[in-house]
Amino acid sequence: MLYPLIFQPAFKERVWGGRELARLYGKKLPPGAIIGESWEISDRPGDARVISNGPLAGKDLRWLMENHAAEILGGAKPAEEGRFPLLCKILDARDKLSLQVHPPANKAAELKGEPKTEMWFIADAAPGASLYVGLKQGVTRTEFERKIADGSVADCFHRIPVHAGDTMFLPSGRVHAIGDGLVIFEIQQNSDTTYRVFDWNRMGLDGKPREMHVAQSLASIDFNDFEPKLVETQFVADGKILKRSLVNDPLFKVEAWKLNPGAKGGLKPKKLQVLAVTNGGIEIKSGSTIANLTAGQFSLIPASLEQTEIVAQSKAALLHVEAN
Repeated sequence: MLYPLIFQPAFKERVWGGRELARLYGKKLPPGAIIGESWEISDRPGDARVISNGPLAGKDLRWLMENHAAEILGGAKPAEEGRFPLLCKILDARDKLSLQVHPPANKAAELKGEPKTEMWFIADAAPGASLYVGLKQGVTRTEFERKIADGSVADCFHRIPVHAGDTMFLPSGRVHAIGDGLVIFEIQQNSDTTYRVFDWNRMGLDGKPREMHVAQSLASIDFNDFEPKLVETQFVADGKILKRSLVNDPLFKVEAWKLNPGAKGGLKPKKLQVLAVTNGGIEIKSGSTIANLTAGQFSLIPASLEQTEIVAQSKAALLHVEAN
């Protein structure tokens, strides 16, 4: 009964957000809101996304996991409380995000949080855009704490210029922030725990300073994580598709794919997969079901599907995600 599933996104207003998701992807954003995040595939409490295509339209991902988990997951491991293992988003950062960290797995329970390993694919970048990721070489915990106290902790962060097509992997415990002028596809563990170190002395949407989590951050940061690099792999031809490995982690695997118009390719059978189109458009065929995706859309491919094929409707680029 399952087929390639498309969901209705949830738009999240953020103090650092904007309106680029409407311009780039035709997202129907709420009028006047500054939207920082579009949650495309989510099984978070109170935020399970609703299916928008096919016979199961109107059901949400929580219902799917409660009733068809084995068919969805195959051999992939669920998140806590039997939830879908991934959270997939598009972010629009018109301003810098807070300097932050997510707790590593060995500290998360103690801190009453959830570990969060993630990856960022840069879909659009303004001239001069950059990421803050990891520590500058030689920064010590003592120096980091001192600079939190005097408001200059951003000086401790490694800053990396980025362009469209770049990718950064962020294991839990790696300090980071997204700079201004970036649109990012984010694939992450199903978690929503973020500890803020510094928020640029700005006010939140409610006109008040946002909460900081200095003690939890210091307990979570990997103080031996110096100057990480962007992913440096290259595209390799696999039949009619060019593929580039971006992430190969125990939690999930991500590749970037490029297809010329009319190019076809099969997906792995019996494997939970997610497709996220970053440019152009594709058609997904599985049995009698055909689903069309354009840039800015995601599809969940249940593990129970034995034969699924994609066809490029135009010159297309996508992220191919496998949950482990």
